[in-house]
Amino acid sequence: MDLDLAHVNATLGRDAQGLVDWATGLGRRAIVTTNFRPFEAVILHMVAQADPTVPVVWMDNGYNTEATYRYADEVTRLLKLDLRIYLPRRSRAHREAIDGPVPALDDPRHAAFTEEVKLEPFARALRETAPQVWFTALRATDTAVRAQMDPVSINPDGLLKVAPLLHWSSKDLHDYGQRHGLPNNFDYVDPTKGEDNRECGLHLAH
Repeated sequence: MDLDLAHVNATLGRDAQGLVDWATGLGRRAIVTTNFRPFEAVILHMVAQADPTVPVVWMDNGYNTEATYRYADEVTRLLKLDLRIYLPRRSRAHREAIDGPVPALDDPRHAAFTEEVKLEPFARALRETAPQVWFTALRATDTAVRAQMDPVSINPDGLLKVAPLLHWSSKDLHDYGQRHGLPNNFDYVDPTKGEDNRECGLHLAH
């Protein structure tokens, strides 16, 4: 099926729920990825509204805050998500016993750390779920790379990537959460990024 992505982006690019409905309506295998950072319940709610059977893929790096784990459980229960958790091959305790604490961003070992706790689990998730559509909550304000993206694009591997919240502000997300009674989580840390506006790797590699 040929898709006119320019037309979809022009007509639905700023209609988040409309974009989700369109993509789920394609009848293709889909996943939505999450890291349970602030406002993640918004994308999960939108996708669950359109198709509650879409698997939710979480690469749990083992370094999340207690609040993030509680948030993950609360949102999963509230929205009745089909949550698929992908863990690194080694536990955090195992990794730290051998390699020590998280390497600093300028440490040459940081790339290998990111590969182990995020990119390899994501590659495994893609192999096991074999999606044709990937919903992601990335936003244009996150990084310079994302600011250049379209809401719907095709990855080099042929995966249709849908970012319905690309043009949303934090206020938009907050208001949506309030309207739908969604919980939130601000006690969030990503050890592979350090700063909020640093690209995590998933959207560079794919």
